[in-house]
Amino acid sequence: MDELRRIVMRAENRWTDTGLPRVAMVQAEACANQVYQPMMHLVLQGAKTLSIGDQMVCYGPATYFLVPVDVPAAGEIHPGGPDQPYLAISLTLNADTIASLLLEELESSESTALSCFSPVPAPEELLDAWLRMLRLIDRPGEAAVLAPMIEREIRFRLLQGPLGGILREMARPDGRLAQVRRATQWIAEHYTEPFRVEPLAAMTGMSVAAFYRHFKAITAMTPIQYQKRLRLLRARWLLLFETRNAASIAFAVGYESASQFSREYARLFGMPPAKDAATFKSPTGAANPHRANPAIYQN
Repeated sequence: MDELRRIVMRAENRWTDTGLPRVAMVQAEACANQVYQPMMHLVLQGAKTLSIGDQMVCYGPATYFLVPVDVPAAGEIHPGGPDQPYLAISLTLNADTIASLLLEELESSESTALSCFSPVPAPEELLDAWLRMLRLIDRPGEAAVLAPMIEREIRFRLLQGPLGGILREMARPDGRLAQVRRATQWIAEHYTEPFRVEPLAAMTGMSVAAFYRHFKAITAMTPIQYQKRLRLLRARWLLLFETRNAASIAFAVGYESASQFSREYARLFGMPPAKDAATFKSPTGAANPHRANPAIYQN
């Protein structure tokens, strides 16, 4: 863990490219508001509290979680102490790389029905593989050959762990997770527009009841909540980094009522839009725990 932390201390206050395929690292000082893409996320130092739908989850050092589909989340970063910033690494996941491993992998009896967002202690074997992976940052001549092998080992360790069943479901092109992924992609592309759930359920090939059930099991949100969270995350980015007022931003992201936008914004981010923007843009904003990092936000 100490060596992993020393390597990741090189990262910036944003997800930083390591030069290794699908591997990124972060040294964060800001709140954790973002749209998480499919990934494995491993915390090395400090802690992160995330609000995902109606779940509030805390991740401490040497724990990991999986994101099976794009998921909008809000939360806070907690440093490990003085001069101990939050440190984490991630591996982007896709169905093809998982499916290729499933052809040879023997299913483990350890897989459980845990939520994919549940914090899971990282076993020594997984940390060891990650250390060998990050050492390749300084060995580009070896990385082309060794990085794919170590990535395969990391995926194997994940498949053998408590969340292995979620990875197996990700690899099924006709599974429920793939069906829900199609729905989340549609909502993300049309998040400013009103929609009815019935056509969305039909698009995924599920009944409305089954669609609701599987969508919430995978994202921890209903489809409408998912859309609302996307709107609010985008609205906050616009509010903090553009010059438009709160009302115009509310209408731009799809709200029909500025007052409703203000209430829901304050509920998620802890203060009304105008106050949040003023705090962020003030000279002392850098010391405020709600200060955001533009690189954390995804358009």
